[in-house]
Amino acid sequence: MSAETLASREVPKKENRFKVWRQTRPFWAGLFTMLGGVPIAYLPYGDMRLGNVTIAMATTAGAGALIIGVLLITLGLTMWFQPVVRVFAGVAAIVLALVSIPVSNFGGFLVGFLFALIGGALSASWAPAPEPEETDEPAEAEYDGGSAHEDGTVMTAGVPDQREATETSIDAKGGRNSAG
Repeated sequence: MSAETLASREVPKKENRFKVWRQTRPFWAGLFTMLGGVPIAYLPYGDMRLGNVTIAMATTAGAGALIIGVLLITLGLTMWFQPVVRVFAGVAAIVLALVSIPVSNFGGFLVGFLFALIGGALSASWAPAPEPEETDEPAEAEYDGGSAHEDGTVMTAGVPDQREATETSIDAKGGRNSAG
């Protein structure tokens, strides 16, 4: 299934609900943005133990890193549940990813920075699939017992002749009906 394929407008089957939901919003952008927010928020507060030695990666800007990480996770959820603001959320995620480089241990050791940057770019560039075009041509249908005229109109039994409007019907308030 390509990016241009439309999701079904009918009620999806139980096993297809997630697939249809995912196709109508920037799913991967939100996932990458949230995955980028986790290391940015966690690493300044985490520590690593090697035997009896504890290595703390805490910085003086720990609160700033936590705020950036939480905002990135929030923006990822916004991309999922409010796809209308996807461009704003994408640009905000890119800006926060860039700000995380000096604030949060080089953007979560570049892992969180890259995830947030890719998620923001995906969100800003995502566009919903276009609505199906309405055609002026009627869908082909089978007619029982009808007769065709020279101009291509099909007349069926029990349906009055409905050809073009006459001058008198057009003159009645521009062709619009009025109720009284």
